[in-house]
Amino acid sequence: MIRKILLSCVIGGFALAAGASAQATRTWVSGVGDDANPCSRTAPCKTFAGAISKTAAQGEISVLDPGGFGAVTITKSISIVAEGVEGGILAAGVNGVIVNAAATDTVTLRGLTIEGANTGVNGIRFLAGGALHVENCKIERFTGFGISFEPGAASQLTVSNTIVSNNLGASGGGILLRPGAAGAANATFDGVVASFNRIGFRIEDRGKATARNSTVSNSTTFGVHVKSVAALAELNLSASQLANNASAGVRSEGALAMVRLSDTSVF
Repeated sequence: MIRKILLSCVIGGFALAAGASAQATRTWVSGVGDDANPCSRTAPCKTFAGAISKTAAQGEISVLDPGGFGAVTITKSISIVAEGVEGGILAAGVNGVIVNAAATDTVTLRGLTIEGANTGVNGIRFLAGGALHVENCKIERFTGFGISFEPGAASQLTVSNTIVSNNLGASGGGILLRPGAAGAANATFDGVVASFNRIGFRIEDRGKATARNSTVSNSTTFGVHVKSVAALAELNLSASQLANNASAGVRSEGALAMVRLSDTSVF
């Protein structure tokens, strides 16, 4: 009888340990949380980096209350969502969000404020993954680009209802499509405001973007710059405005660079 009781206790302890290490489909962060917590709604984590290790692939990290939740590297399908509250990332001296995921992974960032404090590198840097969706975000004051999309394989980018501003570094700007030699970028911008950047949108070889209902203004060089060296680079811009850009509203450079404008005003 004694042996049976001891065996039961050992099995029960193993089950508890396994349950404690399991990842949750949905986790939470709070300005008053702690990364030692399980990231549940009643015991939230403090940072996105702390929560992501406790969140299962295809899961979601939700922001409970306003706060700054730190830079994060994403290596799996996940959503980070701040709805009705400010979900901040202060990325002084670093990239705000790095996406380096598998070719089948989809990452969604919604409602975030990503701040570079004039020393951050890129607001969002995408290196690998199937798709990135940026919705209702504000990205500003980076020395590189607000969004730098640099896939090594075929990848999708959508940016909607997002402000990208004051990214004024000598090699930076608003949104960059720069696929690697074996990559391709297909992007859609809808309701994007790119203002007071060095360049608003820059599209390079193997990059293709369609932008609509967007405004690119007050760039210190070009509003949009499409540059090809050895492969097609393409931008289709409709129902949009290009205004007060210092050097040119539109620059198309290289034999394989293509820009189409429809129902768009250039001031």
